[in-house]
Amino acid sequence: MSTAFKPADILLPNEKIDMNAWTVVACDQYTSEPEYWKDVSNLVGDKFSTLNMILPEIYLENNDVETRIENIHKTMEKYLSSGIFNEYKNSYIYTERIQSNGILRQGLIGMIDLEEYDYSVGSTSSVRATEATVVERIPPRIKVRNGACLELPHIIILIDDEQKTVIEPIGENVGSMEKLYDFSLMKNGGSIKGYLVGKTQKDKIDDALTALGDKNTFNEKYGLSDNPVLLYAMGDGNHSLATAKAYYEEIKAQNPDKDMSSHPARYALVEIVNLHSEALQFEAIHRIVTDVDCDNLLASLKDSLLLSENDNGSGQSFTYVCKDTKKKMFIGNKLSNLTVGSLQTALDNYIKDNGGKCDYIHGIEVLARLAKADNSIGFILPDMLKSELFPTVIKDGALPRKTFSMGHAEDKRFYIECRKIK
Repeated sequence: MSTAFKPADILLPNEKIDMNAWTVVACDQYTSEPEYWKDVSNLVGDKFSTLNMILPEIYLENNDVETRIENIHKTMEKYLSSGIFNEYKNSYIYTERIQSNGILRQGLIGMIDLEEYDYSVGSTSSVRATEATVVERIPPRIKVRNGACLELPHIIILIDDEQKTVIEPIGENVGSMEKLYDFSLMKNGGSIKGYLVGKTQKDKIDDALTALGDKNTFNEKYGLSDNPVLLYAMGDGNHSLATAKAYYEEIKAQNPDKDMSSHPARYALVEIVNLHSEALQFEAIHRIVTDVDCDNLLASLKDSLLLSENDNGSGQSFTYVCKDTKKKMFIGNKLSNLTVGSLQTALDNYIKDNGGKCDYIHGIEVLARLAKADNSIGFILPDMLKSELFPTVIKDGALPRKTFSMGHAEDKRFYIECRKIK
């Protein structure tokens, strides 16, 4: 029995390409730091680069976004026709990423079957979102995917493999595997190696995933009786996978009588990582609210969340930062089971009625710097235990959007591999 994760026809740039310039960080990082992306552009220059095939989210609302998307599509066609790619048919690629902190993160690249993925609330599919999907964020991303001949993944999907049966055994055999790349990543991104997985190893991977997805084993593990199996939980790139799904559903609707079983748009290139990897450390994603009257916002939050400076035993608290003021507040009126859910609900209600913009920030130092600006206020949120992820998603459904991040921005997935989607 196969699972939703399968080998893919993977494209990699050939040996003539400068991999340091080719590879850039996920497009949803540094969304409040334009200087980061300007620096990346300077480092890349006129070299072949994935930077020219992605739309950093910091530019999503720019006036020239349509031109940027058009250029992305042209660049993909140009790169594909210029012969810079080697294609590895029906393959997995095993990766070893050394993060900025020196810790090894192992991964496995293949494709996920979008027929087995459902990001809607209450989903029981084998591939599920771990946080709420904001459907309003999908249409502008579909514009990038619609008309694109290639996809580039920054999607990381987690498996709960405590016995380390799927990915870790591959690392014991790298000495006999074909090394596909080995280089350093720009801007404190660490380094990465990639290896082609052989036939025997592929079969062992598929068998291990099938065993991990056994329904009886799954229900016993989580103390359930007859629940549908959750084998693949979103780690990073939630909206990118949701975009791939929405785009595929559009194509299906346009071709109601067509067999879509082998259509390339039915699948999305992803990397799976074991939740139990020592490299994975869940960190809170903090909030910065700009273009607001900070005193008025705080007064509103105090009313809606019954905030207090004294610990009331609710188990929910956050710290706000505004200019040089930093203060911890305790929530008396919980609007969600998690602090992030309570705060986000209150912020959404306030912004809807009063205006302002909420952004999501990785790192307390960055948040504090941004909160020094006029009409800006930052909210520092507590970390979530990664052991809570699968049980919470299984029992309660998706978490509030942007609940957690797997490490620092520089350790996010960098674009390397591509796949044809047309």
